[in-house]
Amino acid sequence: MNQVIEVIKNRRSTRGFEQKPIPRNVIKTLIEAGDQAPCMGKLEKGGVISQPWRFVVIEDPKFKQKLVQTALPIWRNFFESLRKTDTVTYNRVMSIYESMDEPKDMVYYSAPVILFVIGSTQDPVSCALACENIILAACSLGLGSCYVGFGSMVTGNPEIVRALELKGDERIYGPILLGYPKDRPEMNVLRWERRAPVVKWI
Repeated sequence: MNQVIEVIKNRRSTRGFEQKPIPRNVIKTLIEAGDQAPCMGKLEKGGVISQPWRFVVIEDPKFKQKLVQTALPIWRNFFESLRKTDTVTYNRVMSIYESMDEPKDMVYYSAPVILFVIGSTQDPVSCALACENIILAACSLGLGSCYVGFGSMVTGNPEIVRALELKGDERIYGPILLGYPKDRPEMNVLRWERRAPVVKWI
C-alpha cells in the first residue's frame, strides 16, 4: 500500500502517553510538516508566502498544570450536561475518568508535548490543514497525537493568553497532543466505528 495512504488509515487519536520527552529535532520536523500545508497566505516581497499560523510548544509541567486547571472545569460542565441527554457517551467518558491516575487530566491526557497552532481568525481552513499535516507526520514517525477542542478553551485565563501572545485577530487551532503512545486498553471505549463515506458521482 502507498505509504501516505497507510499512515492515513492507521492514524488514531491517542489518549495515553509514555512519560518520556520528544527530542527537539522531532518536534521541529513536525512543525516543518505543518508549515508545508496549503494556505491562503499573503504574498510578500520577494515572492514569499506569509502563512497565517504560528506554533507554541508547551513542555513545561507547571504551565501544563495551568492549562489543565483552566480547561478541566469547562470539560466537566460539558460532560455533566450529557448525563441525561447522551448517557452512552457520558458513561464511556466517565469510565475513563474513573480509571485515571491522579491528577486526572481528561483534556490534555498528560501528554509530554502540547502543540498550539495559533492562527488568523480569517483563515480557519488553512490552519486546520496545518494541524492535519502535523498529526499525519506524527503518526509516520511513530508518535501518538490527539486534536483536543477542549484544550483551546483557555482564553479566559489572562496569564495563559499573555504566555501564548494571543492577539485579538487570532484563535487557537487544536491544540495537538503529542507523545509516544502508551498501551491503555480502557481508552478504546472512546473509539467509534466510522460509517462508509457518502459519495455522489456526477
